[in-house]
Amino acid sequence: MTKTEKDQRTVRMMIALYCTHKLKNEEDRKDYAELADYACRRLEHCSFGDNKPACKNCPIHCYAPQKREMMRKVMRWAGPRMLLYSPKAFFRHLANH
Repeated sequence: MTKTEKDQRTVRMMIALYCTHKLKNEEDRKDYAELADYACRRLEHCSFGDNKPACKNCPIHCYAPQKREMMRKVMRWAGPRMLLYSPKAFFRHLANH
């Protein structure tokens, strides 16, 4: 599995965790499903490929401002909780970024 595929899996896992435990409104979940697809497309087309830095450290910000803010909110909430729900993914993400 490539680094990009692992990052895509981690992003989807974090968004799913956020939606399951934080959101109550079904409409909001649709927005976050779209965010997951958007993030995976961005990762697929990243000009750095498998050598990509963490998005927050990247010199090229390819996310639209609204999507970037949504992703930032998800990461802030789900990031620390990944340690409880998926420790392996948490440490892999921490080591790579």
